[in-house]
Amino acid sequence: MWRNNRIKSIHASLKIEANSLTMGQVRDVINGKIVLGAQKEIQEVKNAYAAYERISGMDPYDMRQLKQLHGIMTKYLVEESGEFRAGEEGVFNGEQCIFMAPPARLVPQLVEELFDWMREAKDDVHPLILSSVFHYEFVFIHPFSDGNGRMARLWHTAILSKWKPVFEFIPIESQIEKFQDEYYEAISRCHAAGESTIFIEFMLAQIDKILDDVSSQMNETNAYLPETVQKLLEVMEYDIPYTSNALMEKLGLKAKEGFRRNYLCPALKMNCIQMTIPDKPNSRNQRYVKRG
Repeated sequence: MWRNNRIKSIHASLKIEANSLTMGQVRDVINGKIVLGAQKEIQEVKNAYAAYERISGMDPYDMRQLKQLHGIMTKYLVEESGEFRAGEEGVFNGEQCIFMAPPARLVPQLVEELFDWMREAKDDVHPLILSSVFHYEFVFIHPFSDGNGRMARLWHTAILSKWKPVFEFIPIESQIEKFQDEYYEAISRCHAAGESTIFIEFMLAQIDKILDDVSSQMNETNAYLPETVQKLLEVMEYDIPYTSNALMEKLGLKAKEGFRRNYLCPALKMNCIQMTIPDKPNSRNQRYVKRG
């Protein structure tokens, strides 16, 4: 479940930025499989996965790491990868400028001030609010030539993960992607208002919703699956093929017939796992994969 949630986060964050790869294709790229698609989009997935894999070891209050992670997120994609932008940036609707980011010469100072504020405020401001303020202010500063949205969402997750490690695997990005128009509307309204309250309220509502969804997902799984199937799923990682012997060993079982009758067959019947060679169920090369 947790690995699948990470894939959801990456897929959603990239989809917001117009990456057209499906969830299945994103999963295949992460698992090293060959995927037919635009090389740029495939590289975006590889980079995002490499960046998200570093969350647990990150210090989200260290500005140097922001540049390092941007270098990972935009590797092979952006000339100024890992460096603040040198040019001016704005949001346009046709020829009409909707929003103009601060001048490039001010970016280093503005980012430093944002990180200084975070370090000073982290003991007094709740992480749910602090992370939302950072997210908005980062988008406003627009410190990089590309990848600002991806980095803002990654850093939001990193700040929350520093507070509660479980947030590393809560797909907040997928909730934002569902309400993408409202996300940009909240940002736009904050630009007009000159402060971030509207965006904070938006993000708190989305986080509350995704936590409810994840909780319901876990409860439903536990409520409707037999205990034997639950145990089988607990020892399996997503997208990794297992032999029946490997699964029996993980479960501490020795009776193959009992394993097939009580664990394997119910899990297959309930569509919780799938065969790698479905047309030859008794093949010696058969493997079983946990479904996402």
